[in-house]
Amino acid sequence: MTTGRCPVRRTRLAGALTAVLALALAATGCGNGSGSGDGAPGAKSAPAAKTAAAPDRVEPLAAPAAPRLPVTVDSADGRKVTVASTERIVPLSGSLSEIVFTLGLGDRVVARDVTATFEQAEKLPVVTRAHDVSAESVLSLKPTLVVAEGTTGPAEAIEQIRDAGVPLVVVKPAKSLADVGTRIDAVAAALGVPDSGTALRARTQERIDVVRKTIPARAEKPRVAFLYVRGSAAVYLLGGAESGASSLLEAAGAVDAGKESGLVKDFTPITSEALAKAAPDAILVMSKGLESVGGIDGLVKVPGVAETPAGTDRRVVTVDDGVLLNYGPRTDLVLRSLVDQLYGKKK
Repeated sequence: MTTGRCPVRRTRLAGALTAVLALALAATGCGNGSGSGDGAPGAKSAPAAKTAAAPDRVEPLAAPAAPRLPVTVDSADGRKVTVASTERIVPLSGSLSEIVFTLGLGDRVVARDVTATFEQAEKLPVVTRAHDVSAESVLSLKPTLVVAEGTTGPAEAIEQIRDAGVPLVVVKPAKSLADVGTRIDAVAAALGVPDSGTALRARTQERIDVVRKTIPARAEKPRVAFLYVRGSAAVYLLGGAESGASSLLEAAGAVDAGKESGLVKDFTPITSEALAKAAPDAILVMSKGLESVGGIDGLVKVPGVAETPAGTDRRVVTVDDGVLLNYGPRTDLVLRSLVDQLYGKKK
């Protein structure tokens, strides 16, 4: 599947999480849905539409540890990789960049993926767009360590980087809230800062737990459908069990309406029948996706949306594209945004 001019390498994602992130921020990188390019002039915004964090920044640890190197770690693709230097780091996804910066090693990062949208990384050169890695661009920056997702590709580019003698560590892609801590640990181990990883994992979990305690007890949980939409590319999808959003919605005390309606895979094209079966009380969309269809006024024109309880009430929940499905150190902010929007007063 492609959006705009940027190719998206579809994988199996235990799989859909990275596919959605690729779609979402490939569109951002190509100009599909950034700013007013896709939004209708004067389009109304969601009553409860708030971004997960403003400004878009990560919060590094207060006392990060210095790397202890060399280290040999297990890469998720079955290899053992020895890291001798972290002086020049290239994380090949926004989620991985977020972890590296939060661990306190952001000043050593020399390039980014287009999905690294937070403020501290925005001036770095882009070497990969939606898993379309440019090996030549990566190698031109003389990295001493490359960190990749299990779905990063193309495979030829990964092999080219390794053939050049650059240590490349693969981290398993995130599927759910349970993966937050293990991903932090994996990145911290590769960077030679396991103690910082332990501290960041504890901080992140503590913050998530604080948010979960604020979820009101309700006899009937709100049903929320996750829609992936890109109006400029005519992409309209309904998320199912493998979309990557189920874990967040359930942690927020909601029901994933797509999953509960029987959608066992990642995404299915939006149809009136599928939405009627899901019958969501609220719709979750990425902020750029909502902009790309012209705000709520445009979203309710997508076939079937207006006929759902969510469409009738114009109840739309939005979270920034760059954080929604990262399952990283800012997951508590994502969860807080979902909780605030789901349980705030209807307007």
